[in-house]
Amino acid sequence: MYIHTYIVIHIHTYVCFSPVFQNEYMKDDFMIKIETWHKPDMGTTDNVHDLDTQTWPTVDVVDIDIANNNQVQERDYKSEEDPTVIPTTTPSTKRRGPLSPEWKKELNADWPYMCAYKLVTVKFKWWGLQNKVEHFIHEQERRIFTNFHRQMICWFDKWMDFTMEDIRRMEEETQKELEEMRQKGDVRGTCPTEE
Repeated sequence: MYIHTYIVIHIHTYVCFSPVFQNEYMKDDFMIKIETWHKPDMGTTDNVHDLDTQTWPTVDVVDIDIANNNQVQERDYKSEEDPTVIPTTTPSTKRRGPLSPEWKKELNADWPYMCAYKLVTVKFKWWGLQNKVEHFIHEQERRIFTNFHRQMICWFDKWMDFTMEDIRRMEEETQKELEEMRQKGDVRGTCPTEE
């Protein structure tokens, strides 16, 4: 048995923003699936993923408020990625920030807004570890989503006026950079934290 089979994760994306992560060693006993719906509301739609009546009551709904710094771990906090500090001022975005604790109520009615609903399904079948690992993965996903959406809002001015051509060019450049870093760079990214 080779140790590398323990850490190889395969990502299968069937539809945009619905990746499924699996591991060679655990096969069907390990899976992380992330399903996303974007809706033009402020997080008010119940059961947006249309789960059955047996599954829906078991779902832990977590509200991520990008302007609530209490939801950001100390080691993750960066003032340049804090929507309560950074204003967005591109002409097409109008002035949206900095966000106050009451930002949802203060949102101008004619500005577009949306909520990203994420359904994270985790399966880790390993006697004695299942609950602990599944809980740990859910906590890390919440942390990643919180940080990512805060960054996205703070970087609004950088990407809001992009055309599809700009986005495709940026994707290609990013893919090349990531492959270079993967081949010869140091390991970077989000490190797990103990809860």
